[in-house]
Amino acid sequence: MLQAVLLDISGVLCDGDQPIPGAREAVRTLQDNGYPLRLVTNTSRQGRAALHRQLTGMGFAVAPEQLFTAPQAVLRHVRAAGLHPYCLIHPELEAEFAGLLDAAEPDAVVLGDAELRFDYAHLDRAFQLLIQGAPLIAMGDNRYFRSQGVLHLDAGPFVRALEYAADTTARVLGKPSADFFASALDDLGVDAGSVLMIGDDVDADVLGAQAAGLQACLVRTGKYRAGDEARAPSASLAADLAEAVARWC
Repeated sequence: MLQAVLLDISGVLCDGDQPIPGAREAVRTLQDNGYPLRLVTNTSRQGRAALHRQLTGMGFAVAPEQLFTAPQAVLRHVRAAGLHPYCLIHPELEAEFAGLLDAAEPDAVVLGDAELRFDYAHLDRAFQLLIQGAPLIAMGDNRYFRSQGVLHLDAGPFVRALEYAADTTARVLGKPSADFFASALDDLGVDAGSVLMIGDDVDADVLGAQAAGLQACLVRTGKYRAGDEARAPSASLAADLAEAVARWC
């Protein structure tokens, strides 16, 4: 029996600052039917408060605590481990990471989608720390994201570059990490088998959720590309969020 639902944001609820047709009504249906929700995302170009403002501005009636982001998962880990990281992150995340910036002697590297900060100087600073033994902690390893109908580089290619250069392996705490899904489930207080993940990314959303024991539905919006469903044959497939909700809930 389905007890809760996880929804990806970009590509499922919206494309850039435009809601995907039927998505607002689908979220409202889930809420009216009493399903606990978490909107889960690897987005690391903006903090949770800004993301919440964006969603409410598009007409989604969601509470801040219903958002669960990869930067939040990284913050939890870093604080619990007592780390003092070098943060290669987007300027919009600096407020969330206040108190962790400008460490005198960094003992870890935290990497998100830093956008224009992915230049030689910043990447080389991260590399120097990694070859001295600092762990690499990533908010996600997505290859690309979709905005306003165009695909753009995400953090994943830069995670791979640093892994290759420093001969290390990143600890990824965003989707598709099992740690990320476990944290979201802990937030909801439910078991994995009773939760449905709806997403447009076959790797991060669908295969990641299934590996963590969740049910999954792939929607043909956002970054979905023809043939993705063949890589996750046991997942449900829907045209969009509205169809997925009508079918499952």
